[in-house]
Amino acid sequence: MDLHNRTAIVTGGATGIGKAITLALVKQGCNVVINYNTSAAAAEALVLDIKGAGGNAVAVQADVAKLDDAKRLVDVALATFGSLHILVNNAGIVADNLLLRMSEEQFDKVISTNLKGVWNVCKCGLKPLLKSDYARIINISSVSGVVGNAGQTNYSAAKAGIIGLTKSLAREVASRGVTCNVVAPGFIETAMTGSLTPEIIAYWQGAIPLKRFGTPEDVAQAVVFLASPSASYITGHVLEVDGGIVM
Repeated sequence: MDLHNRTAIVTGGATGIGKAITLALVKQGCNVVINYNTSAAAAEALVLDIKGAGGNAVAVQADVAKLDDAKRLVDVALATFGSLHILVNNAGIVADNLLLRMSEEQFDKVISTNLKGVWNVCKCGLKPLLKSDYARIINISSVSGVVGNAGQTNYSAAKAGIIGLTKSLAREVASRGVTCNVVAPGFIETAMTGSLTPEIIAYWQGAIPLKRFGTPEDVAQAVVFLASPSASYITGHVLEVDGGIVM
């Protein structure tokens, strides 16, 4: 799992699952560019904690839904650390509603951040990845993109799109030694699931074969594996970290 002297960008890397991914990569020796859009205080605090523990990290504000911002994010990573080896596209938002009640704005905003944001960062980061001696792309989808979820036509469409995007890109760049994979989390203990009612939590915990929600660290370890030399012969794969709920 050793990732010393590697540089990673983690979008949405300051909070929740993204924070756990950032810390797991740093633990393996990675330099990490922590992207955030609005979580400035959390990002700066995380950088201070990482540097205090002897790691290397920098925080960069960028709205990945904007191509120019994605380019600036990659440019800062290259200027700071000199190279790029790992892209983790984790940034995402939700705007849930039944389709009959969902506004066009709710649909467009989720698609722009969750799907086009992945495309933007991959497009801007691909050239430096192709020039490096080590290249991994890991895109964070969701089981909602695998099986769908009522009230999430926007979110599920975006997360399913990430799977298609990743598989297509994996075919485009495999001959250049770049691997592209997806991690699809299920119910994970984050602020998002923390807002669910006790009744809904109890229902879904009962439906999960492992009978519990996952932790951000469960997802982070899957990402580290796919980013590591141990996963060098895995590409175009969807790794579900879901306690068996899709099964």
